[in-house]
Amino acid sequence: MSRKDYETRTEELLCPIVEEYGVRIYDVEYVKEGSDFYLRAYIDKDGGVTIDDCENVSRALNVRLDEEDFIKDAYILEVSSPGLGRKLSRDRHFINSMGSEVELKTYKPIDKNKEFVGILTGYEDGNVTLNIDNKLVTFNKEDIANVKLTLDF
Repeated sequence: MSRKDYETRTEELLCPIVEEYGVRIYDVEYVKEGSDFYLRAYIDKDGGVTIDDCENVSRALNVRLDEEDFIKDAYILEVSSPGLGRKLSRDRHFINSMGSEVELKTYKPIDKNKEFVGILTGYEDGNVTLNIDNKLVTFNKEDIANVKLTLDF
């Protein structure tokens, strides 16, 4: 199985769990960092998740993962909030963040810049449109390294 398969299967296992605990799935990722593999489930709810939410979902998910036992490598399970400066990577992230201020980074400079901040106003076929200083700028998905919500203190 591939990394994507692990993420998809984990998300399937998570669906009834998050429904039971009144939270929703934000994202699931399976990554290798150094010599360790991490299976991360990010959960969210209106008003923010609590430590108890994360603990409850983690315990229930851990039981289901042990029953299914589909991940061949040893891994560390983490369940947490996506945080304030959350990364936007899935269609639902962009759709739910319309009208929010975001930071967008490109792989290569565009007009001598690789970092842009603006209001997310459009998302279609992976292309992202930002309102930057009252000017609409559309970025092609191939040029985008990452997009995340800005932190506003």
